[in-house]
Amino acid sequence: MKIDLGIKRLEEIFSEKEKRLDMVLSESRKVVRCCSNAIKAMHAHDQSARKHLEEAEAGLKALAPHAGDFPAQVDHVYQEYAEARIVLCAIDEKRIPSYGELGVPPVPYLTGLLDAVGELKREMYECLRKGKREDAELYFSLMEAVYDELLPLRFSNSILPEFRRKQDAARHQIEQARGELL
Repeated sequence: MKIDLGIKRLEEIFSEKEKRLDMVLSESRKVVRCCSNAIKAMHAHDQSARKHLEEAEAGLKALAPHAGDFPAQVDHVYQEYAEARIVLCAIDEKRIPSYGELGVPPVPYLTGLLDAVGELKREMYECLRKGKREDAELYFSLMEAVYDELLPLRFSNSILPEFRRKQDAARHQIEQARGELL
């Protein structure tokens, strides 16, 4: 007995979704690479950082329509982008941009903030190495301000994935940086 369960159509649906996932993964790698290159350029005080971020923004526009289908993959890219933009703002303007300024989803913004703490620590160390203690203290104060601002957030991993782990890592980085500053 032959029955038609519609499996052929389901196969077509999943094949199409797989093609879109391949595109998302490929574009995601490009955007993450651009963000990484931007952060490296920022630490080197190289003006190419903005160019890398512009390339990342173009990639994010291509990914945005697929955010609903592949949220984990796209959120990771937004997180990397948020981190890079936060670090750039900290270096250029000596401040941390708000959630509303960046135009990224809430969870990637928060996890990007926590990841930025490590980059601010790196910038602080570089300032100390160059004898720029006042700048180092400013980066340290930004690190502490981010941590203090996020401290009241207490949600499960289902609501804020990776948040607590990153929060603990940020606290550890701040404690290390405090020791170096003293």
